[in-house]
Amino acid sequence: MGTTRWSDDHYRDRARLRAATGKDAFEHDHAIRTGEATRAVHPKMDPRGVLVRESRDCNSHPRSHAVSVLFDVTGSMQNVPRILQANLPKLMGLLIRKGYLEHPQILVGGIGDATCDTAPLQVGQFESGIEIEEDLGKLFLEGGGGGQTTESYELAMYFMARHTALDCLEKRGQRGYLFIIGDEMPYPKVKRKEVAARIGGGLQADVPIEAMLEELQTKYEVYFVLPKLTQHWNNPAVYGRWVELLGQHVLRLEEPAAICELIASTIGLAEGKADWERLAEDLHEAGSSEEVCQQVRKTLVNLGAEHGGKGVRVRVPDSGEPAGVVQL
Repeated sequence: MGTTRWSDDHYRDRARLRAATGKDAFEHDHAIRTGEATRAVHPKMDPRGVLVRESRDCNSHPRSHAVSVLFDVTGSMQNVPRILQANLPKLMGLLIRKGYLEHPQILVGGIGDATCDTAPLQVGQFESGIEIEEDLGKLFLEGGGGGQTTESYELAMYFMARHTALDCLEKRGQRGYLFIIGDEMPYPKVKRKEVAARIGGGLQADVPIEAMLEELQTKYEVYFVLPKLTQHWNNPAVYGRWVELLGQHVLRLEEPAAICELIASTIGLAEGKADWERLAEDLHEAGSSEEVCQQVRKTLVNLGAEHGGKGVRVRVPDSGEPAGVVQL
């Protein structure tokens, strides 16, 4: 997949057509809520029976680089995919025109709670053109969840670790990028029964989240983004758990409207293509507001000062106590 090229003009044409016809950008979700479609994962986003989602080189993208963005679509988190959809040109502009990542292939998906939701895992294809927006439009923004502080992030990790194939890694030794956007904790284990029911395959036993993440990190640079949308923004247990798992790759975003700029800037810094001192200028040129620029820099301050292999002491927000020294 991912053989087409991104076009702002194509994106704007689709937006004008939707405005003229009154269609929702998230067509599948709208169809479910109006009774035009069954309450279920869109067939093209359903991970059941999927052997692999592939990010592969092609004539138009000879050096493809995989980027995955998985949204928690429970509760008020279901609004975040709409923010990304509305700002896709900024994301693609920073990645491509600013040279942060010349040939991105982007996979989008949704995460819920496998213990109770209809659509606990939704996974699209790796795409490079307007198909990214089309896959967003196939998401069911369920808004469910189990009413506690856990969602099935670990199930998504399992799929990404064992059901994706990346040419950037296999041919060039470059890991892809995976952004999980949520506000709760993962369950302690990938459950064999949930994998069988939601994905399929022969997982023989439950897998602890730590082991699953270690496997996933051989394939992706993994980030968890915690936007300020719910009461979990300052929950020390949620933040502390993700810090235990990911260290400084936990990004607390005070302004959710900056999600596209945050993703692009994180990649740009990691690739050595974005300059910390010029980052705000890049964002302004992409059309971002001053507030968004400030919030992105504030969120990324730890990554901007990251030193490989050194322990960095990270504080749990509002607790006054350190979460511990994380080896990066």
